[in-house]
Amino acid sequence: MDIFLIVIGIVLLIVGLIGSVAPVLPGPPIAYVSLLLLQFTSKQPFSLLFLILLAAVVIIVTILDYIIPTIRTKKFGGSSYGAWGCIIGTLAGLFMFPPIGIIIMPFVGAFIGEMIYDNNFQKALRAAFGSFLGFLSGTLMKLVVCVVMIVAFVWGLF
Repeated sequence: MDIFLIVIGIVLLIVGLIGSVAPVLPGPPIAYVSLLLLQFTSKQPFSLLFLILLAAVVIIVTILDYIIPTIRTKKFGGSSYGAWGCIIGTLAGLFMFPPIGIIIMPFVGAFIGEMIYDNNFQKALRAAFGSFLGFLSGTLMKLVVCVVMIVAFVWGLF
């Protein structure tokens, strides 16, 4: 049974790592399940505190992944219209054109929101670029968390 759980855990780590880059899959939560599976083996390498803290990190990173593009939009001079456009674009991208939609739609939403607000192409483009940078920083954050879980999994095996 241990070997079965470990193999499933490795598969989940790979899927989680892919999911941290491909926006369709929730990478960190999937990778976290692999640590829980390893905990159900005879090894039980992790403390309850470690698992709870890592679960909190995974939840925060998952939430921030959807919030950071909006924050970046505002930081790059976007108005609340651009921020709302980014949020709406993110939600639309989840359902309309996955996986490309989750990358492009926050940019498009922020751009449209800014164009509605003051019809300034340059400002709208800058705000939309901020949303794209937010997407990239969220992806990097998820990737780091997944790599930490891969290291923890390997460490727990040996």
